[in-house]
Amino acid sequence: MGVFETIGAEGHESVHFGHDAATGLNVIVAIHSTVLGPSLGGTRFYPYPDEQAALTDVLRLSKGMTYKAACAGLDLGGGKAVIIGDPAGIGTDDLFLAYGRFVDGLAGRYITAEDVGTTVANMEVVATQTPHVSGLARDHGGSGDPSPATARGVVAAMRAVAERLWGSDSLSGRRIAVKGVGKVGMSLVERLAALDVDLVVADINPAATDHAATEFGAKVLAVDEIHRIDCDIFAPCALGADLNPMTIPQLACRAIAGSANNQLLNPSDADALAERGILYAPDFVVNAGGIINIAAEQGGYSPEKAAVMVDRIHDNVLEIFETADRLASGTEEAAEQIADARLAEARAKGARA
Repeated sequence: MGVFETIGAEGHESVHFGHDAATGLNVIVAIHSTVLGPSLGGTRFYPYPDEQAALTDVLRLSKGMTYKAACAGLDLGGGKAVIIGDPAGIGTDDLFLAYGRFVDGLAGRYITAEDVGTTVANMEVVATQTPHVSGLARDHGGSGDPSPATARGVVAAMRAVAERLWGSDSLSGRRIAVKGVGKVGMSLVERLAALDVDLVVADINPAATDHAATEFGAKVLAVDEIHRIDCDIFAPCALGADLNPMTIPQLACRAIAGSANNQLLNPSDADALAERGILYAPDFVVNAGGIINIAAEQGGYSPEKAAVMVDRIHDNVLEIFETADRLASGTEEAAEQIADARLAEARAKGARA
């Protein structure tokens, strides 16, 4: 498949490649949709094995951002950026200055923020070169690190799952397995510990799992074993594709609700989960807390207003379950139909304007 066929396969509007030899910046920005508003999505800084892997990732992530914003009811489109490389090795201020200039050249069609491998401090540097950046520190008028809001939204989704499966939204006493205790995962663990959840965690970073065990009483398992544990909810909170033909037959959970993007390796994996009787809360709905928190910056950021908006993820997830029942479809398909309907309505209004 050629480059343009690859880009057009999922309906992307444009893809932009940037390079700065002086700093080692190699970046791809994918704009999936601006139908609802300017595309918004974080900047992932990761040592991809090759450029094709980076392109594949940014295309999937940007489409997910479109659906995330649409299902959350936000007037934003979907975009994403990936910087290729090790942030510990080349993530200098000069690189982020160059990146800020690149984002500014997109003239507001893409608004960036932090993601895996980038921080609020990095975005502060980017903001010296472009106004098209969000998630800045609160004392600079932003909403700060979106990770706590993302974790709050995952808890709201888990409450919806509990209500659906067990008739109560209480998570007390439930066993929840969290794979990945980075910025979002650790915030999630902290919130769940406060709700008297039986916690199990795994991460490639032993310092992170040690902290989760010491501070929050979590049991620690190996990364390649945690998906097998008998639990109520499995929460993928690391990188994508954790739910695939190899892992799905090994799952021993009742439901899945986590913060990772693109948890399904292939669309057919949603059907495989349903066949096993595992309730799947679609990732782009569950992990929308971060983008909702950023959207709450409009008109002046208020943590209280943002929290109310993020907590609506509970209702959004329940709506997806009900839509799936009505359509006799899977939950992933139901969520996509909800998003597609909103996008189609916006396109129709634009055509009539």
